[in-house]
Amino acid sequence: MRCCVSAGPPGENRVRRFREALAFVAVLASGLTVSAVQASEVSDVLKAGAVKVQTAKTSQTKVDRIADQTDELLQEFKQVNKQIESLRVYNSQLDRQIDSQNVMMAELKESIANATVIERGVSPLMVSMLAGLEDFVALDMPFKKDDRLDAIADLNINLDSAKFSAAEKFRQILELYDIESEYSLSLESYRDMIDINADGSEVEVDMLRVGRVALMYQTKDKSQSGAWNKTTGSWETLDSEYRRPIDQGIRIAKKLNTQDVMEMPITAPEAAQ
Repeated sequence: MRCCVSAGPPGENRVRRFREALAFVAVLASGLTVSAVQASEVSDVLKAGAVKVQTAKTSQTKVDRIADQTDELLQEFKQVNKQIESLRVYNSQLDRQIDSQNVMMAELKESIANATVIERGVSPLMVSMLAGLEDFVALDMPFKKDDRLDAIADLNINLDSAKFSAAEKFRQILELYDIESEYSLSLESYRDMIDINADGSEVEVDMLRVGRVALMYQTKDKSQSGAWNKTTGSWETLDSEYRRPIDQGIRIAKKLNTQDVMEMPITAPEAAQ
């Protein structure tokens, strides 16, 4: 059985195929338009995201910088607090020192006031002590007499000087008293010029002082020896028998010989009347 499909006229077929082609082109064009729109929107979204990411990075950088600055400020704050605490301790110590110094100043003022009162009483005493010592030297055996009187004269000058305190002046006088006291217990030999002939002419001799018990001399050639007579207040020539003991005493005083018993010309004390 043969089936036959009737076909329309050739013109209708061409029109129908053209319409179908137009419809396909329209659909394709519509799809392309949608894809282009979607691509544009995606691009805008990506751009916006990139801007946000960059903004976030910039913000994070600022946050990090602020955090670093905050840490630095915190460390500085802690350091300042330590300094403040140290200053508090230091100021407290200074306050205690100032209080202590105020107490010392008050005590010093009181001591100065007391010292002024004491000085008023000490000054006449020192003048009297020097005057008494000067009289004593004038009446004593004439050993190193000029040196001893010069020392007293120097102290008299110091008494009138503001260069020395009252305590220092008094110390100097006591020191001179000690020196005079030591003369009574010492053995000494020295060179001196004395008027042994009572004619005004001085001769260089070797002196021997035994405390304040005896004061003797011997000429450099050992030809003449003598001793101070306390009773007459003059030099007295000794017999030749004393030359060797005096020479021995001079050598002992100069530490040239060992100590030994010496025979000395000592004036016997006068009997009480």
